[in-house]
Amino acid sequence: MLTEERHQVILQLLKQQDVVKMQSLCRLLNTSESTVRRDLQLLEEQGLATRIHGGAKRVNTLQDELGQTEKTGKNVHEKDVIARFTAAKIQPNCVIYLDAGTTTQAIIPYLRPEMNLTVVTNGVDTASLLADHQIQTFLLGGRIKSKTKAMVGAAALETLLRFQFNQAILGTNGIDNQAGLTTPDPEEATLKRFAIQQANQTLVLADHTKFNTISFSKFAPLSQVQLVTDRLTANTHKQYYSSTELQEVLS
Repeated sequence: MLTEERHQVILQLLKQQDVVKMQSLCRLLNTSESTVRRDLQLLEEQGLATRIHGGAKRVNTLQDELGQTEKTGKNVHEKDVIARFTAAKIQPNCVIYLDAGTTTQAIIPYLRPEMNLTVVTNGVDTASLLADHQIQTFLLGGRIKSKTKAMVGAAALETLLRFQFNQAILGTNGIDNQAGLTTPDPEEATLKRFAIQQANQTLVLADHTKFNTISFSKFAPLSQVQLVTDRLTANTHKQYYSSTELQEVLS
């Protein structure tokens, strides 16, 4: 396989997975580790990838945001493991704020009508799925973002501020010790910020690819929330365990 062809394969894989491991690339490209290492170095020099220990991760711009369809197929197993664990922490008869997003949506199949929950959400698709599962649901008003199917803006915030929550369950695009929790859209960041304010407890759901990543708009410091994630590397765990309540769910 030619160098340019290998680079295209690597970039396509990064687009799908965010992070790729050296061993996986060697098997997929049927080439040596030294060759893959040189490929990753060249891609990093071109600003197309970032090398990390044992592989590489996709380069994200601060305002980079995938659409709902693109997110649905990413890290499906990790999202399901995180969602199942989180759903078990929800008590019957609670009022929940459930953020728009595919990781938070993954909780819905684990919610049962007999739990007698009330769920408030800014996600159009999320509200539809909740209704399908016979969960009492309130959808915030406002402007619909075509890319993520999330309600945002002043009307959404005005509606949100009418409610108090036992728990807020949020997603995030970036987690960083200095920058905190971040997301590309300032309007969505505002909703997340006030949902945390209105809740007794906040759980932020994020798979391992969101760590050491920064997006455009901060919505909370790490100390303000509990993070629920899948298995982290020992180094990443060491970086974050003292900054926040960190719950790793082993699959």
